[in-house]
Amino acid sequence: MSSSESVQIPDDAAFSSFRNKCEIHDGWEIRYNKGGLTVWTQDLPNNSAVQKLKTSLECKNIAASTLYDVLHDIQYRKKWDTSVIETYDVGKLTANTDVGYYSCKCGPLKSRDFVTLRSWLPLDNDYLIINHSVKYPKLPPKKECVRAVSILTGYLIRPTGPKSCVFFYLAQVDPRGSLPLWVVNKASQYFAPKVMKKILKASEKYPEWKKRHSPQHKPWLYPEQISLPGIPLSELSMQNASELENIDESSVSESKDDRNGDSEDDEIHNG
Repeated sequence: MSSSESVQIPDDAAFSSFRNKCEIHDGWEIRYNKGGLTVWTQDLPNNSAVQKLKTSLECKNIAASTLYDVLHDIQYRKKWDTSVIETYDVGKLTANTDVGYYSCKCGPLKSRDFVTLRSWLPLDNDYLIINHSVKYPKLPPKKECVRAVSILTGYLIRPTGPKSCVFFYLAQVDPRGSLPLWVVNKASQYFAPKVMKKILKASEKYPEWKKRHSPQHKPWLYPEQISLPGIPLSELSMQNASELENIDESSVSESKDDRNGDSEDDEIHNG
């Protein structure tokens, strides 16, 4: 993929293609299957650093619309996402497409960050959010983070009842580094299930939290509320992974906290 390749706004066909990737499991291998939560991985060529993972979670007491709001609400994310260092919306391209920045802690590994073009769309009865990395001259890589690449990442939320849904997450990411084998294994066996359960827990508490925090402000539903500056599409280009730093972290050892599960308080306070 060339960095000079022009960036396109996803159309309905792009969303339908992403939905098919979530629903079709040919070529994927189940790595975890317990309590309504399934995690798949897909093997890529041995010389590929790309990690490809997919999850599905049955949510029995969460409305699809609530989960959709939780995934969008950047202020609430700072309460439940204990890995986040910094996250903010940069600017808008259309009523349902923006550019955002996200950086996160990665345990004993160096922190990663992303600059992504994100689009969202209710399609039929489903809700979809998809993103991929872009290069934006005003957000160059930072020395304290490794700039990672989202090739295709997103969510599919499908209602199964008035207050129930199935929640898919699919990620195809180049972390820009040689990862330790224990990290690769734990991604499917531990990290992915933990994050999905954390989102589910956050969704249970969101309606009460939102009542006290700008309850009518949902720019992902009401485009007239968007106050971001516009970004010309011509200022963006596709992010070529080969242009970015690639570090060798394959020898990083697993800490006691990593072996036992982190001790962070997962409680989401309603303050």
